[in-house]
This record gives sequence, C-alpha cells and structure tokens, in this order.
Amino acid sequence: MANPDFAGREYPATAPYAVGREKIREFASAVGALDPAHHDIVVARGLGYPDLVAPPTFAVVVAQRAEAQYVQDPEAGIDFSRVVHADEKFVHHRPIVAGDELVTVLHVDSVTERAGIAMVTTRCEVAAPAADGEPEPVATVISSLVVRGEAS
Repeated sequence: MANPDFAGREYPATAPYAVGREKIREFASAVGALDPAHHDIVVARGLGYPDLVAPPTFAVVVAQRAEAQYVQDPEAGIDFSRVVHADEKFVHHRPIVAGDELVTVLHVDSVTERAGIAMVTTRCEVAAPAADGEPEPVATVISSLVVRGEAS
C-alpha cells in the first residue's frame, strides 16, 4: 500500500528532456492529433511558433518520467501492478515546442487510504530554462492514481 508519509514530498528536478520534432510527430500521430502545426514546421512557424508545437497532452511524456521517481522509490510502497490511473489534468503556461529542454519537479500532493485502497495525487511542474537562467513554467500536470491493496 502507498506510504502516506510521502504526502508533501518533493523530488529533485529530472534531467532535461529534449523535445524533438520526430517525438512530437510520433506522439501527435499516436493520439490522432491531425493539426498540421504538429507535423509541418512551415505551418507551425506560419502560426507564430518557433518550431513544431506539441499536442497539449504531450506534457504527459515528461510528467511520467518524473513520476517514475516516486513509483520506483521502494519506501513509497507503490506496487505498479496494482495501480489504476484515475485522472490527469493539464494546465499549460505556454505551448511545448520542438527544441525545448524541459525539466520536471514532482510533488506528491496527497496520499489518502480508504477501504483498502490508496488515492495518490501527484503534481508535476514542467519548466524550461529561460535566458535569465530562471525556470520558465511550461505546464502543470496533476495525476490521480488508485493503488489497490492486497486481496484478502
């Protein structure tokens, strides 16, 4: 069962994730995002983007890398084979574009146990280094997971 003491924990920032054009195209194709700005750089630049723009749900790619720190932490008590993904919410501060170098800080916002299950809410703050060296917020990804307890 998920360790309730992990509520409030913050993990270190992930190594930078380089957003590539082909990753954007592959993700867009996989999710059925047909907007040409995800596939054609001329169209994307014509719309004012510096490069291909990722579909809004692309942020899950970097969020899941950060969430792995928590799920793989033996002290967290997460048996991933018993996890059901309940909900995902995205707040975009700006579009993700090819060429971004994204880092993510994972926060375990809550761990609540009820009736043999744990409800876990995580928050991933995705950022890109700005010219002044300060992180520029890109997206916030909030995930809710249900961790089923052992069968009686």
